[in-house]
Amino acid sequence: MSDSTPVTVPRDPMERFNLFFKKTAELKMIWLLIDEHGSVLLNTDDEECVPVWPTQEHALQWATEEWEGFTAESISIAKWKSRWTRGLEQDDLSIVVFPDPEGEGVVLYPDEFEFEVLKRERR
Repeated sequence: MSDSTPVTVPRDPMERFNLFFKKTAELKMIWLLIDEHGSVLLNTDDEECVPVWPTQEHALQWATEEWEGFTAESISIAKWKSRWTRGLEQDDLSIVVFPDPEGEGVVLYPDEFEFEVLKRERR
């Protein structure tokens, strides 16, 4: 999706889900695409979602076409837990974990996402 060397995106949503949380626990950060107005939002059938990626390279693969001009930004796990979970809940937003090029991925509510982060931090 970008001009740089493509990075691998597993086809299976659960494989991407597990890879995301493994990398997040290892790197202690979450990657988003943002511009001056905020984060990219994806729409599912029922939810407005903030997509998250395990690495800068994966996030930047999305910075094309509709999201050209967005930049990848890392959020530390500590900052996520202290601000993002509550903020997303207040804004009634969900999270799509490591979406594939079609925007498909496992969708979690903010508290479920934080639970998964905490579960893997303890390992």
